[in-house]
Amino acid sequence: MSEFSHPIRPRAIANWLTVVATLIVLIVVVGGITRLTESGLSITEWKVVSGILPPLTEAAWLSEFEKYKQIPEYQQINQGMSLAAFKFIYFWEYIHRLLARVIGFAFAAPLLWFAWKRAIPPGYGLRLVGLLVLGGLQGVIGWWMVSSGLAERTDVSHFRLAAHLLLALFILAALTWTILDLRQLARDPGYRPAKLNGFGFGVAVILFIQLLYGAFTAGLNAGLVTNEWPLMNGKVFPSEVLGVRSVLDAAINDPAMIHWIHRWWAWVAVVALILLARRARAAGSRSASVAIHSAFGVQILLGIATVMSGVDITLGVLHQFVGALLVIATAWGVHVIGRRVRGYRG
Repeated sequence: MSEFSHPIRPRAIANWLTVVATLIVLIVVVGGITRLTESGLSITEWKVVSGILPPLTEAAWLSEFEKYKQIPEYQQINQGMSLAAFKFIYFWEYIHRLLARVIGFAFAAPLLWFAWKRAIPPGYGLRLVGLLVLGGLQGVIGWWMVSSGLAERTDVSHFRLAAHLLLALFILAALTWTILDLRQLARDPGYRPAKLNGFGFGVAVILFIQLLYGAFTAGLNAGLVTNEWPLMNGKVFPSEVLGVRSVLDAAINDPAMIHWIHRWWAWVAVVALILLARRARAAGSRSASVAIHSAFGVQILLGIATVMSGVDITLGVLHQFVGALLVIATAWGVHVIGRRVRGYRG
């Protein structure tokens, strides 16, 4: 019986989720551009429906600009900004929000269609609904992040930015895992979903810490602390920070310390990822091993280049893009070793 005559369609669902995952990678990239161009606070309201359309008249543009002039970022940093410059930063935040809406529709509408057709394999319906809920939560967290920069601050909270970015990457990893499960199921109707084992969880935690500090680095513009590598302004360690802050306070709030942790924890992540790649290859997936090595290798080089360039926008965006690809590759590797534990290869 062909897949098209059978009500359960794991391969079709996997293809649909691959499109959604691609859109999430795209929005992560646009989010990086939005951050690096300081565009995130240009839209000061959250209009879920009416916000779909940008300002269409000069009067509407002037109205949006007047709203922006009321927030601290304009008053303390961008005083005197031209309308043309405002339109530029508005464009990136608008595209970011528009993509979020597109992703929501691209997930929800096919999900309803597959559910109506009873094409979702048993055990996957709740997982897909959970991903939809997380997507909705991501929108709420996005506004929660933006709102932190509209009253007393000239920028968004780096903690809220981290929550926003990490949830997006978690959704991306969960989508990757689900796609891989469904592709295995399409090949083998008796396949049972992969499980996250202890080693895979450990790698995920190590990568999570690296991504967290990457988000903190972006949120506090900590990449601008120095343009040197491997030293930081002639030093191995920014010890002067500890003269004015506690270790914990410095580790989560000080740009220099956050930059230092991000650049050196990366090597802990590299060791973990090499071990993961070796296990994935031993489990029979050379492709996953190559993807992991390629992603972290390019990511390390981009990270160094971004710092030494004084955070060139193109390099910074590429660094965030490859970071998303690294999440996909890591999820792939962890999935492979989870299948091996249960007796599955490939």
